[in-house]
Amino acid sequence: MPGERSGDVVGVLTSDAARLPLGCILFRPSTGRPLVSPAAGAPAEVGGGRIVVGDLVVSAAAWWDPHPRLPSPRPALLPEGVRQLRTTLYGEGVPHSAFSLPGMPTGPGGPLAALRGAVRRADLDAALRTASRLIGLGPGLTPAGDDVMAGTVAGLVLLGHPAAGRFAAGVTALAAGRTSELSRALLQHAAAGRVSGEYAAVLHALVGERPLAPAVAALLGSGRTSGRATALGLCTAIDLVDRTGRC
Repeated sequence: MPGERSGDVVGVLTSDAARLPLGCILFRPSTGRPLVSPAAGAPAEVGGGRIVVGDLVVSAAAWWDPHPRLPSPRPALLPEGVRQLRTTLYGEGVPHSAFSLPGMPTGPGGPLAALRGAVRRADLDAALRTASRLIGLGPGLTPAGDDVMAGTVAGLVLLGHPAAGRFAAGVTALAAGRTSELSRALLQHAAAGRVSGEYAAVLHALVGERPLAPAVAALLGSGRTSGRATALGLCTAIDLVDRTGRC
């Protein structure tokens, strides 16, 4: 978006796409191919409740809030729900250290291993140094490393970690010039506690407000790697919040 909101990104998403916090959600699914008409490089305008891209005109019919409203600034999570989330993400009997994502270096010297080490020590500064290795790492419009960091940042903010603001500011500063505009924008939304509908549903389930299994399945199934990477970030945030509370 140009002008005073230069740098903002708005996505036009089909109804079966992940519900991104910066998205305008169409009523039509991707099978109807509603987004094939705009040519690459077509002029775009946003304003007055409309998005115009070439011949495509999208008018807002309703608004949605991507900031989940949890019971308290530092909500208590159901222990069994957290265990179920971790088991579904990592696999039954699989150690966290064995978890990997496509396009991400593995092994004890990799960034995911470094992030786990920082979490074990409840060392937020070390976790932020790890972010410098993760931002922009991995294939796709939103690299897996960015998705891990977005999930971590949003989790720290929404679960009330006392240093969430400092960590979020550090991650968003690192994203400038290191990743795609879409991914950078999503990290900025995460820093403000604005998340995908799938991520929000898991948080609501972890505080007992809805069933967990379908929410986790929807998050892990979103995108090629984004859902799993974002869930890993959420687990990272949960561990950091828990360790901070016990320190």
